[in-house]
Amino acid sequence: MTGAALFVSQHLPELRAAQERIRPHLRRTPLLTCDLDAGLLLKPECFQLTGSFKVRGAFNAILKLDAAVCPGVITASSGNHAQAVALAARTAGLKATILIPESANPLKIAATRALGAEVITEGVTMANRDDLLAAAVERTGLTLVHPYDNWDVLHGQGTAALEVLEDRPDTAVIATPVGGGGLLSGTALASRAISPQTEVFGIEPELADDAYRSFITGVLTRLESAPATMADGVRTMSIGNRNFEVLVENRLIDGIITVTEKELQEALLTAWLRLKIALEPTGALPLAAYLAGKLPRGSAGRPTALILSGGNFDPTLMATLLAT
Repeated sequence: MTGAALFVSQHLPELRAAQERIRPHLRRTPLLTCDLDAGLLLKPECFQLTGSFKVRGAFNAILKLDAAVCPGVITASSGNHAQAVALAARTAGLKATILIPESANPLKIAATRALGAEVITEGVTMANRDDLLAAAVERTGLTLVHPYDNWDVLHGQGTAALEVLEDRPDTAVIATPVGGGGLLSGTALASRAISPQTEVFGIEPELADDAYRSFITGVLTRLESAPATMADGVRTMSIGNRNFEVLVENRLIDGIITVTEKELQEALLTAWLRLKIALEPTGALPLAAYLAGKLPRGSAGRPTALILSGGNFDPTLMATLLAT
């Protein structure tokens, strides 16, 4: 057994355990066909509780905690992980404190507060949130549930790919967005464990290409400033250390593909107007790569599956794009 194969085999029991642990608390999202292409399947995690895949990792990490001794949880997020942690913590009877950048989607901030979390936005930016989070963990003693650099979170996120491959074992390609790398890392571990022949790709904006550069160079790359992409869910400065271990050191994916903002806009409009799926920009990244011809085309017998990560968009974005 090679080093990478051994690494994957060590994670498979945790992936399976995560699937059983979170099953009572989540929706199993469907795997949809569409009229764009007979070989294309869509996994719309925008139909998931809180509107994104993030509840998978949040529930897995938080349900593993001992509520009797845990004082509460803390994290930082641009919004989707925030809502997921707030819901999972409320379900487990735990306090949740969440740092969200002041510039984040106000609807995501409001939804997080509505789920009972304490939300801190003052002075928080994408550039400084990791430092502020580390200081807050030290100050409060709360348990950190990192949005992507956490094995329990990664294993939870990997359950989306487990579902894809259970529904369609013949899947040739799975593609996901990549920001910090949680969903892509979990997808890579799940796919390599149960369907090694399935190719796995991560999709990110050209304006936020740290994962692409890390994968190409083999060196963990950090952006100098928060990227100005419309995909707010992938404005991270770099992938996490655990994600780097999965994606780069063990080479468990087949590549990182970047898309332009124009390609992303076209994918959003296609999703909204033709597919009738309300995606946020981050959730549309795999569709953007597919429509631009940058992903391998599947067939009816060996399809390409896109994990569409979420649908928590600001309605003003739709109005702006429809007016252009």
